[in-house]
Amino acid sequence: MKQLVIPLLISALLAGCTFDGEDGRNGVDGKNGSNGQIGETGSTGDKGDNGEPGTNGVDGAPGLDSLQQITPKLIGRAVLNAESPEGAAEIVAYHAQGQRIFALNSSSSPATIEIINIADMDPQTLTNNAEGVVTNTNLQSNASINLSEFETGDANSLAIHDNLLAVAIAKDTGQSGKIVFFDIANTPKFMKSVTVGNLPDMVTFSPDGQKVVVANEGEPKGDYSIDPEGSIAVIDINNGQISDTASILNFNQFDSQLAVLKTQGVVFANPTGRTIKGNTINTTVSMDLEPEYVTISKDSRYAYVSLQENNAIAKVDLTDNSLSIHALGFKDWGKSTLDASDKDNAINFATYPGLYGMYQPDTIAAYQWQGANFIISANEGDGREYFFDSPDEATCLAEGGLEFDNDDGCLAYTDEVRAEDLTLSNNFDYLNNDDQDIGRLKVSTVLGDSDNDNQYEALYTYGARSFSIWDHHGHRVYDSGDDIGKITAAIHGEAFNNDEDENKGDTRSDAKGAEPEALAIGQINDRTYAFIGLERMGGIMVYDVTNPFNVTMNTYMINRGLEADTQISGDLAPEGMIFIDQAQSPTGEALLIVGNEISGSVSIWSLSSQ
Repeated sequence: MKQLVIPLLISALLAGCTFDGEDGRNGVDGKNGSNGQIGETGSTGDKGDNGEPGTNGVDGAPGLDSLQQITPKLIGRAVLNAESPEGAAEIVAYHAQGQRIFALNSSSSPATIEIINIADMDPQTLTNNAEGVVTNTNLQSNASINLSEFETGDANSLAIHDNLLAVAIAKDTGQSGKIVFFDIANTPKFMKSVTVGNLPDMVTFSPDGQKVVVANEGEPKGDYSIDPEGSIAVIDINNGQISDTASILNFNQFDSQLAVLKTQGVVFANPTGRTIKGNTINTTVSMDLEPEYVTISKDSRYAYVSLQENNAIAKVDLTDNSLSIHALGFKDWGKSTLDASDKDNAINFATYPGLYGMYQPDTIAAYQWQGANFIISANEGDGREYFFDSPDEATCLAEGGLEFDNDDGCLAYTDEVRAEDLTLSNNFDYLNNDDQDIGRLKVSTVLGDSDNDNQYEALYTYGARSFSIWDHHGHRVYDSGDDIGKITAAIHGEAFNNDEDENKGDTRSDAKGAEPEALAIGQINDRTYAFIGLERMGGIMVYDVTNPFNVTMNTYMINRGLEADTQISGDLAPEGMIFIDQAQSPTGEALLIVGNEISGSVSIWSLSSQ
């Protein structure tokens, strides 16, 4: 250690001298010292105790397939008023406690409600004919309610909640209608009659059973001498007590907003400015809006009401009865395809830029996804056509009518016309506007001529030949496009776009196609399905709508004979449908109950899933 320190001290002293000497040579490096010995390895520490094993977790529930195939089977069928069945089974409702169907029979006079017990139906007794169609029955009416004993008028709708039945009765044009209530716990017992608005067309209960909401259509008299305001009625039920009076919600607040509503896409079709039978017509917004159908949100807060002819939906906040209107816009047939002619002797799907569809839904139904409300609409479409009595053509025209028909009388107003009868602007130069393309299509006269030069820059046809899903704010989130036309054409071939009362294919191509009208929503094994009834074809489309942003087609069901030039058979024109879940079904499987307007039949489909 000393040998190392001394040379360092000398070097430091030399560095401080004032004269420079020659640098000395570097000394030879010393040898490395030997490594020290490695210490002994320490002893291993004691192991800690192992903890006790945790308990096994609970097994998870079996997962469900993201898609499940629905297998429909017709298991029940009744025909009401078989001698004159049309109108005998339009609207149906289900009483779960009694396992009974209540069907509105307006083909008889006076109208009745037929009660059908389905607790013990035997599906094995139903048989198929040569076409595979069930035409026999295994159910019948077990009892009936004669509505004329309690109210006179036309019965339009009925609904059931628990043991309470509500029936909508319409009076003559201009007279307030009624909702008649019955206790149906056992034998139906009349409870009371509540006055509502003009022409109550549909009635329903809120899911919590505390309100009854009514769509009062308020259609005009044939000569427009009386044109009632459309309205919505709300009847409160508190602790089982039905209010003696209804709250009538009118649309008067919108009378000054005609131009704004038109810009948004609300459609107004009426003879304003004309004189008919000495009366100058001046139709307000309130008079023109015609509520058609009501559905209510799962939480019973909002009522959504279709304004079919107006191409809009009204929304009611049932906490304060505040009202808003949401235009539905138009479908672009330049982006989807349709067969527009009933005279081209072919299935001829094509796009038509400049042609638009008014959605104009009939039935609507509400459901929820991710806690948000959505509304499904069956986009049937509907034009306006009104006649009044007149003895001859000269009198008809003198009274302000448009034309005379020996069967219908004097035409007061229509907004329908065939495209070939209009002068089209040059943006339609790609068409011949004849039987081979768009000439036969029925379109509206009140839309499309934006500059009023009697040339149509756009055409607007009735309905959208589809079903759509809308959010709570009226925004469209889904439309089935041209599915209905393409699917029915693929399945039925030349019989596609048939009418509901004859077997002649392509008959409805010029006018709303298969015509989606009836609608029901139901849940099977945590999946939500929409059932869309096609009034003209008689079939029912089934879609999985669990996620409204990811909709899939599931299956198609039909019980109708379609052989050309033969007698129609089976179930014709589904008008009203009710879904029954497994818990309320007498069979333990989900059911779809269908009221068929033309055949007067009630059909019951079992819906099993795989």
